[in-house]
Amino acid sequence: MKLTVFGATGGIGQEIVRQALDSGHQVTAVVRDPARLTVTGAGLEVFRADLTDPEALRPAVADRDAVLSGLGARSRKDAGIATRLTRTVLGAMEAEGVRRLLVVSAGPVGPDPEGAGFVDRAARGLVSLILKDVYADLAAMEGELARSATDWTVVRPPRLQNKPVTGSYRTVVGGFPLKGRFIGRADVAHAMLAMIDAPGTVKQGVGVAY
Repeated sequence: MKLTVFGATGGIGQEIVRQALDSGHQVTAVVRDPARLTVTGAGLEVFRADLTDPEALRPAVADRDAVLSGLGARSRKDAGIATRLTRTVLGAMEAEGVRRLLVVSAGPVGPDPEGAGFVDRAARGLVSLILKDVYADLAAMEGELARSATDWTVVRPPRLQNKPVTGSYRTVVGGFPLKGRFIGRADVAHAMLAMIDAPGTVKQGVGVAY
């Protein structure tokens, strides 16, 4: 497949690029600073852009089978960036008629796990309170997706870890895995790539966790 990856220098983004190349896909990595992209490969194209102009991004998404995004705030002071940058990506995709889009959000933005007890709900509530600006940004981003013409999927992980890919994790479409507290960035990337051709995930939030 021909894939475009936004946020390609981030922890999840680099893993998406690496795993996609290892699987034989052609990958366009959209970055602001190419020097920060450590992944290399024969099927890789690096596209430099600052994500402020949808018109400038159209060549990066034209004729692609899917777009995957790891865009998001790296700290509380960056809150607002996910919505703003995703809106630009959506503009470029809709102009080019590219429909499949997978993005990273966060577990607490979605519903509580089915059967969650008081401790689990309280823990999610505390995290949501501490990071309320970041989660408000992600919720607004999800709203932008819902109003778009794309076939979107929102992937909602819990606390992220730097671990090698295992391919062993739980997914819940429209919900979240019970007692799912951690997942590696590499496995989030793995899940996103696996969902590209999964019709049951289209226009859905999907919780992922160990």
